[in-house]
Amino acid sequence: MLNIFAQQLNKKAVTIDGYQDVAQDESALLCAVARQPVSVGIDGKGLDFQLYAGGIYDGECSSNPDDLSHAVLIVGYGSEGGVDYWIIKNSWGKFWGMEGYAYIKRNTSLPYGICAINSLASYPMKESSSTPPSPLVPPPPSPKPNICEDGLYYCPEGQTCCCGLDFFGKCLVHGCCPIENGVCCENSRLCCPQDFPYCDVLQGLCHKDYGDKIGVSARKRTIAKLKLPWSSGTKGIEEMDQTFQWKRNQFAVMR
Repeated sequence: MLNIFAQQLNKKAVTIDGYQDVAQDESALLCAVARQPVSVGIDGKGLDFQLYAGGIYDGECSSNPDDLSHAVLIVGYGSEGGVDYWIIKNSWGKFWGMEGYAYIKRNTSLPYGICAINSLASYPMKESSSTPPSPLVPPPPSPKPNICEDGLYYCPEGQTCCCGLDFFGKCLVHGCCPIENGVCCENSRLCCPQDFPYCDVLQGLCHKDYGDKIGVSARKRTIAKLKLPWSSGTKGIEEMDQTFQWKRNQFAVMR
């Protein structure tokens, strides 16, 4: 049994014959992305990029190829409201951006594009393949999470962000009410539906009005999640500052 398992582990599913660099030109990059995903280098040090949660990114990042600090995978492109964008897949997990994906503006006047995304691009080659692989169709981005007021915490889609501990108008602890557009009960971990907005914390009930004697059960809140691209310590920072040794093995950084 162990022998069979070892053989399966050593079995190659696919191999590549090399890689192809893409010219530092937006039209050349568009033609490459139309055929397959393309690995690109970008400047990913900006805080607004690290905390990106949705929309078409056109933020504070360098368009100088000498400032490249991160690698992502372009998996498609599109337009919205007359603005063209790339669809990228990041390697920071599904809690970053839109389930791990983002839109970056394209068709700009910058010679290397937003965050220098046009400056260092390549894709794998399979010359021995008899038929070209079909282009990868990325999954549609999931609805954006509910971002709390300070922008650093968030709740899952369909839930309401509540303040659990207020200090002179500043929320120190955020919670998530498992009800969309829910009512947060003060000085409590409970919350109520919008159509039962009166909290009875002692009884754990929610009432329609003061004359409602029955009500419905209140729901308990959970702790909101911190919206950062790394999970602990400085792991994410080290990954951002990695050097571009991936050039000869450009998809290793996407694992």
